[in-house]
Amino acid sequence: MIKPGSHPTLADVARKAGVGTTTVSRVINGGHRVSPRTLKRVRAVIEQLGYMPNQAARILKGERTKTIGLVVPSIADPFFSSCAEAAQEIARVHDSLLIVTVTNNDPHVEMENLNVLMRHRTDGLLLAPANYQSDALAEYLGRISTPVVTFDRPVPKTGIPSVVADNYNGARIATEHLISHGYKRILCLGGEPTLYTLRERLRGYRHAVEEHGLTPIIDMSVKDYKSAEYAIESHLATAQPPEAIFTLKNSTTIYAFETLQKLKVAIPKSVALLGFDDFELAATLRPSISVIQQPIEDLGRIAAEMLFEQLLPAKKGKHPTAKKRQDQVKLETKLVLRHSCGCNPVPEPAA
Repeated sequence: MIKPGSHPTLADVARKAGVGTTTVSRVINGGHRVSPRTLKRVRAVIEQLGYMPNQAARILKGERTKTIGLVVPSIADPFFSSCAEAAQEIARVHDSLLIVTVTNNDPHVEMENLNVLMRHRTDGLLLAPANYQSDALAEYLGRISTPVVTFDRPVPKTGIPSVVADNYNGARIATEHLISHGYKRILCLGGEPTLYTLRERLRGYRHAVEEHGLTPIIDMSVKDYKSAEYAIESHLATAQPPEAIFTLKNSTTIYAFETLQKLKVAIPKSVALLGFDDFELAATLRPSISVIQQPIEDLGRIAAEMLFEQLLPAKKGKHPTAKKRQDQVKLETKLVLRHSCGCNPVPEPAA
């Protein structure tokens, strides 16, 4: 009889079902070499008693913890929350729990989070690095035996698989589209110049502008609405103000739109606007905002799928090991034309 307040054990299940503890273990681990009749009886007892396997004991025996660590800069950012949801669906398919930690793009917090996840013996890691050029991070990831896949941002020269969007090509296409409208003075507006994604987008913008014989106008001072407002006002006050603005992330696009509205600058008649990354209200604002759209859910989903591909079935007494993979998946972006760039797209038919 189970004492009140205590948790049912493997032995309790075996006793009530009239089988050995080995049979119960087999049922818990998939029911291999257990007859259908016994399988049904043991599962009924597990449900009746509310038995849960002792995860700590399984870890001590070297078995998988069925947990995956997800390390992201923010879950308030719709980009990363969407990636997390997509990764969680894949984890669920593999009977694993996704543990989410947040770094706020702080390398020190990131390292603390990684250490905590390692102490909990997570089976694998999905990581959007705070600083993709960090030698300390590269050394740490190279030292641990846990499989890792990075997404949105790679960790170069480590051989760690990654899933990224084609930021360079997306920014180049966006800039060339603005140039095709006849705009010659195109302000590239952003912040956080050390981020891999923004550096790639800046490289794409610069390539397109210089290829057409134009002069790059770059301002990477944006941290919040106030700094965006100051930057835009400063550029508009020059002798040759920008004819168009290309923003490097969705929050900067929103700041730029609000500032231009506040200053009563007509979009796109006076200044055109095109942003990297779609956002929820972009299609409903007046004017609607043209954007480069990333396959956000695919980033999270494919990264999780790649991670589980690395997780080999654990041999008895051993932790899972990683397959040797050194590849990068680069996903295409999409130019979504609305009105802020000067286009007059045909409305999409109602569903």
